[in-house]
Amino acid sequence: MGVFMDYITRIKQIKSERRITNDELSEMTGIPLGTLSKILAGISDSPKLSNIVAICAALGCTLDYIVSGTPENNNNYTLSDGEIKLIENFRALDTHGRELVTLVLDKECDRIRSEQYSAGERRAKVLPSPEIKRTRATGSMPYGLGRREIPLFDMPVSAGTGVFLDDTRADQINIPDNSKTKGADFAVRISGQSMEPKYHDGDVLLVQDCDSVENGELGIFVLDGSGYFKIFGGDRLISLNPEFDDIPLRDFGDVSCCGRVVGKLKRK
Repeated sequence: MGVFMDYITRIKQIKSERRITNDELSEMTGIPLGTLSKILAGISDSPKLSNIVAICAALGCTLDYIVSGTPENNNNYTLSDGEIKLIENFRALDTHGRELVTLVLDKECDRIRSEQYSAGERRAKVLPSPEIKRTRATGSMPYGLGRREIPLFDMPVSAGTGVFLDDTRADQINIPDNSKTKGADFAVRISGQSMEPKYHDGDVLLVQDCDSVENGELGIFVLDGSGYFKIFGGDRLISLNPEFDDIPLRDFGDVSCCGRVVGKLKRK
């Protein structure tokens, strides 16, 4: 199990470095989002080799690195016919020609790196997470000036037996702008008694937009189209109320996390 978790960690690290969401990786690999989410959550004990190979190809890394952590030999290049021709032409140039080609090549590489960095910055700012189409907070005030607005979803996320969570249009609510709320990207209103005594029917939760949570953290999850507010237990979702049974994730085909619960609003 330790080796397996190591290779999950390496996949998540590359995803994070390249700002690739689970939804995007699913499209890039052709692996269903539910299956991919199970692999990355460590729920799938024996993922198909073809799925791991597809993930490696999408992330641009070797299977050997993902499985064992062995670094790639980046100097062992396989050249195309065109690349070989370029090298032969370069070797045929005199000193002046080589200096000129090298100057142009360096400038073009700098331009490409700059464009990729700018594109990555724009993408990081505007990409929404999958499963729930949310509107990012608008009209927000700078942190520390009092209050800001975030979306509140009218369709409740179930804290009981599960309620279908659709793309119901959210209202904007005004929340305090302080250290306790700064991580909240949106809010949801829960229903049911499974998270009592701490969380009650009708409570409004503050949620940080993310596609995974750590073991033991509170999160918003969608299982085969139904929304849940639960504690993530690795291979299951757990309720605070002992009268409610755990929910094994292996019983569902489509499993995804929509955010981490960072607090709740006080009732007026």
